[in-house]
This record gives sequence, structure tokens and C-alpha cells, in this order.
Amino acid sequence: MRLPMPDDHALSLPAPHALARAAAAADQAAAQGVFARYRAELAAQTRRAQDADLARWQRYLTAVGVGEAKDAAWATEPSAWTHVTWGLVEGFLRWQETAGYSLASIARALATIRVYCIQATRAGTLSPAALALIQTVKAPAPRSKAGRNRDAQRATTRRGAKKGTPTKLTAQQVRRLKHEHADTPQGRRDAVLMCLLLDHGLRVSEVADLQVRDLDLERGLLRFYRRKVDATQTHRLTGDTLRAIRRYAAAGDLRADGQVLRATTGPRAVNLGGPISIQGLRDRVRILGQRVGVAGLSPHDCRHDWATRAARAGTDPLALQEAGGWSSLAMPRRYIEAAVIANERVKLAVEDDEDPPGGGG
Repeated sequence: MRLPMPDDHALSLPAPHALARAAAAADQAAAQGVFARYRAELAAQTRRAQDADLARWQRYLTAVGVGEAKDAAWATEPSAWTHVTWGLVEGFLRWQETAGYSLASIARALATIRVYCIQATRAGTLSPAALALIQTVKAPAPRSKAGRNRDAQRATTRRGAKKGTPTKLTAQQVRRLKHEHADTPQGRRDAVLMCLLLDHGLRVSEVADLQVRDLDLERGLLRFYRRKVDATQTHRLTGDTLRAIRRYAAAGDLRADGQVLRATTGPRAVNLGGPISIQGLRDRVRILGQRVGVAGLSPHDCRHDWATRAARAGTDPLALQEAGGWSSLAMPRRYIEAAVIANERVKLAVEDDEDPPGGGG
């Protein structure tokens, strides 16, 4: 009797030990570029935020006596994570709480540590067992009951660049910030800057990124990219913004291409120069705020003022969320004042005429 022969496909399969060798070689090759590939896919703002979190992680390790951590390349070398344990990560949470970081900041830093631990595991330098325990370390959500309870038990000293309470502006100050500028290249640029911040609520990074090609002055539209949410949006320019940009363009301050806003060498400069940085924009807003009697004004204060005015004027929260470039309703809700009557703004569809429940005529 003739034995059945395997088909050609079966004959082409490698032996188990050959497959194991091939898999190991493939894993090793993939592991070599894990960190580089991961960071290459991040937005520049995300990389900066993660680098700040990793610097905080390094300060923590130094504070608890791990001196050699100061030379570790946390963002680029998977081997730096080899001996990280869940106990170290848990200690990082407690250290941040004691140092006075906000719960939101702590949660973000923990997320950064966990994602690099995942990449280190993929690279083969952190064991899957260690990663599994690290992933059990949780930071309480800032608005959760656990988060509120934990906050109530500690003295918090605000950390980070943003102010705890945004600076408030009066209607008169808003008008002056948009309109009171000299008829010079710097003054015309400053008018455009303040209109974009106060009438459109753009983030300072979004203003810095604006390109001339993003403007459609015939239709009065602005198309721009939002780094933070990786999305492109279109705004209809307000009357003040459109007039400011048209004056800017008519005076020859707007180039045919490149950045919309550019730097100056001084208030009497006859021409604008190269690109202006995010820090340059922040510094300019602070100086313009001082002129109208507002100390320490920031671009974020202007965004806060825009959202507050929009909410008070009755803007729908979903429309505010979209126009402001937020990924959820959590931020827009902060600008909506609580109604004295909880269902004051609730509108129901008109129902057909019918007898009310329970009868009656």
C-alpha cells in the first residue's frame, strides 16, 4: 500500500527549529529600531511633552538615590529600562504627589513611563512580567472621587507653565488689544496676532504655524493645522480679523509664501524679518498686555477669553468644542456657567395635541 504524500505547501514549511531561529532573528532586527520608529511617529509637541516627563522621571530617580540614572538615555535607549519595576513606578507617583504636581500632570507622566516600558518590552530589554506589573500602577483621574479624595489629603503647589487661574480681560481691553496698534510693520502684525488669538481662540503654536497659503482673503477663510489634535480646520474670519489681515497684506507685510507672522528687529523696523518663534509670540502678547494694563498676559489667556465670551453668548457646547479644536467636551464645559435653573436651557420638541396622561378634557 502506497502512503499518502504531503502536498507541495507542506513540504515548503521550515522545520520547527528553523522557524524559531527565523523568528528570533526577525525580533532582534525589529527591536533595534523600536524607540526611533515610535518617536518618529509622534507630533513634535508630544515629543516635547514626553521629554519633559522623562526629565521628571530622572529627577525622581536622582532624588531617591539612583545616581546613575542621570546619564540614562530614557528616550532613545531601550536598555535604560531593563531594571525598572512596578515599585519604582509606584514610587514615582507618590514622589510627584509630594512634590505638588497636579493629578492631571501626574497621570500624563505615568502614561509616558508606561508607553516607554511597552517599547522596551518590544525591544526585549524589559521582561513581559515586569511590564505586566507596571501596568497595574494607576493614577487616579483628576475628576474622579478617588482623585478628589487624594487631592484633599495633600498640599498642592502648582507646577508647570500654565497659570492656575487665567487672567481675565474686560471688553474694553479686548478692543484695545485688537485695535490700538501703530501703523508700522510691527503694529500691523500685532493687530493680526491679537485678532487671531481673541476672535478665533487659536493656540499659540497654531498661530506660529500659519502659512500664507492658509489664507483665502477673497472668501474670508483661514485653513490651519492643529498640532495638538492632529487635525486641519477652516475658520471664517471675523470682521476685525479680516480687516487686520487685509491691511497687513496691502502694506506689503505679507509675503507671497511662508509664515503669516514674522519677527521684527524693533518697533521702528521698516520690514519684517524671518519667522517668529512661539516664545517670541508669547513675549509679544505679554508686552501688548502691559500696554492696556494687564500684567502677565499670555496667549492661553486670550484663548480662555475667547471661549468664555463664546459660551456666555450662548454658543452650543458641541460647536465650541469643534471651533476650539478640543477632542472632547471636557474643556468646553469649563467655560459654560452653571444655570440657576438646571433645565433652563433644555428645549423639547413640540408634541402633537393630545390629552395629557391620566385623561381629562
